[in-house]
Amino acid sequence: MGINISRQTDLAGNVYLQKFVGRTHIHHDDLEFWRALLNYNISIPETSQDQLNLDSRLESLCQSFISNNLKTGNFGSLIVVFLEKVAELLSLSDQESNLHIWQTFNALFIIRTVIKYIIETGSEFQLLQHFEAIPNEQLLKAEEENLTAVTAENVVIGTEANGNDEAAIAINTAVMVDGSKFETFIDAIVNLIVVIPVKEFTYHLHLESVNCLITLLSVHLFTQQAAEKLIIFRTIYKCQHANVLMSALLHFVARLVEVPPTMFGNASTGSFVFGIAESLLSIFSFRKQQDILKISGVTGVELSLQFRQHFPLANQSLLLILILTNHCTSKGNAYRASLFGCADSKESPKEGSNTFQIDFSAVYETLCRVVTIDQATLLLYLLLHRNERFYKFVMTQPDLEKLVTPILQTLYNAPDSTSHHIYMSLIVLLILSEDDGFNKNVHNIILKNVTWYTERTISEISLGGLLILVVIRTIQYNMLKMRDKYLHTNCLAALANMSGQFRNLHPYVAQRLISLFETLARKHTRLDAQLKEPVNSAVFVNVSTTPEDMMQDLTVLEEVLRMVLEILNSCLSNQLVYCPNLVYTLLYKRSVFEGFRSHHAFQDIIQNIDMVVGFFSSRLQRVQEQRGELGVNEVFEVISKGASQWSSDRLRKFADLKFKYVEEDAPEEFFIPYVWTLVCKYGCVHFSSESIKGITAEISC
Repeated sequence: MGINISRQTDLAGNVYLQKFVGRTHIHHDDLEFWRALLNYNISIPETSQDQLNLDSRLESLCQSFISNNLKTGNFGSLIVVFLEKVAELLSLSDQESNLHIWQTFNALFIIRTVIKYIIETGSEFQLLQHFEAIPNEQLLKAEEENLTAVTAENVVIGTEANGNDEAAIAINTAVMVDGSKFETFIDAIVNLIVVIPVKEFTYHLHLESVNCLITLLSVHLFTQQAAEKLIIFRTIYKCQHANVLMSALLHFVARLVEVPPTMFGNASTGSFVFGIAESLLSIFSFRKQQDILKISGVTGVELSLQFRQHFPLANQSLLLILILTNHCTSKGNAYRASLFGCADSKESPKEGSNTFQIDFSAVYETLCRVVTIDQATLLLYLLLHRNERFYKFVMTQPDLEKLVTPILQTLYNAPDSTSHHIYMSLIVLLILSEDDGFNKNVHNIILKNVTWYTERTISEISLGGLLILVVIRTIQYNMLKMRDKYLHTNCLAALANMSGQFRNLHPYVAQRLISLFETLARKHTRLDAQLKEPVNSAVFVNVSTTPEDMMQDLTVLEEVLRMVLEILNSCLSNQLVYCPNLVYTLLYKRSVFEGFRSHHAFQDIIQNIDMVVGFFSSRLQRVQEQRGELGVNEVFEVISKGASQWSSDRLRKFADLKFKYVEEDAPEEFFIPYVWTLVCKYGCVHFSSESIKGITAEISC
């Protein structure tokens, strides 16, 4: 396409790029030059190594740009050319716009490359200077006459070094004023995203627009200033477009459209129908290929790479949503409000509502497919925790296993995931467990041949039973490996919320519940014994080195043991008749409670368990005296008959187990570094990790 095809290998020698970064001012009306400059093909960097290779080939050109642009204003000319092309796109037909879109993309790619270089090597102030720089005729004339003159760049550096920002701004009065070129540029980017419909030959233009916003917002990585104080953030968060931009981005995620085989395929005939309704509600003009995502047996990291490779627009849009919603939360964040207030398109819009509507079914289906990916789990968390309409929608879905099972896989494969991802997956389960309908429904959904659960072959189990097994395993993994108090607290809270609705528990699930208590009880007994021994003879466990550490471990263990007993008691108090396997296991394992009957922290609740065990033991003993030794089926017959005659009124009453997830104070301290880690790790834009500063300094790009 076009007459000038550039490769990454010959970028540094491209005469048009050399002129653009050189000492000659190029007017935005120089159509011949801009046409020649923008007629090129380039392979977009897909990996950090690709980006490093591109950056190294562009280094000399970027340095020349920095040296000369404040005098030539060529970057400003390119911005004007880009703005004109965006405006023209609205009046062109598909056939006419094909070449135009290609050139618009190329202009935007150059702009993003320059933005990225300045952000990584300079400052926000310098970036905005280059946006607003106008040609300095006096200095250009001096250059032409080969006179020695102090360049505008030197003056700016000198004043900035002295901290006199006002003097630096005075050199170029166009910098950072209302109605600036930078603000107009942001408006144009948003218009590309929300107004132009996504078609095969516009896909990469949309992708580049999203990537450009992410690159601009990455200024947060390279400064120690709070985002709220950065001009780039303040401009983007003015929020004239918050609702339509968030709507477009979430539609891009929900539709999960595969990247086309060519960057700018043949445009179809007919006119380009623009407008928000067409852009967001029409069916895309090329086929979805969702079967590319192979979820079964694939780790979250592998799926993330597949997602980025085959669905880059959805991936980048998802990351941009997370950036926009997690920054600037102390004051009104319109992007955040928009996401948390969106409604299902199948609902009748409320009068006066300024939120957008989207097909919740499409969002749900996509999240089910990719929820094993960190960024998808984080979006699901935001929607469930903050969007009441979406939460209620999810609770009504008959196929909850499509959402919950992949989350359980993430927890089951904990060593393959980050601690943050495990933590967020558990919080999602906790939020789901706050609904009694969910807790009841998961025991009515039967799963067969769960092949990824390898600890025991289970031909058939309820979703609720599988959830209990995986959460118990996570508790044990955490107690042995991670020792994160908050993590096992969330695990136990989810089980506690569900316990009043436990039904038809698989025999193995009942065994694992009691085995959890048994394992923790043995650990408690060992630790308690060591604390009572002389310090010099103690063999410390859990790599504790002092009695104080051991005492803290013992306190945590007692909290966990108490919660497990409360979970068992809740099930027996509310669902005993529906849980014969749990009663059977309690009878078989009654001895595990022996050492805790007199313990002040447990004796009240163990009395209830002893009462249940005593009731069924006496019935079994009477039947055994009449019939002799009983088989398993006969034992269950006695339990079933006894359960029908059992009254929970005889048990001591305890408060219902109801836990609700509440965010910690200052949640942005957790979420912002986490989001940018995901952007760097799984995004299509690769940043230099050497210059990262501030709170996100631990991020590896």
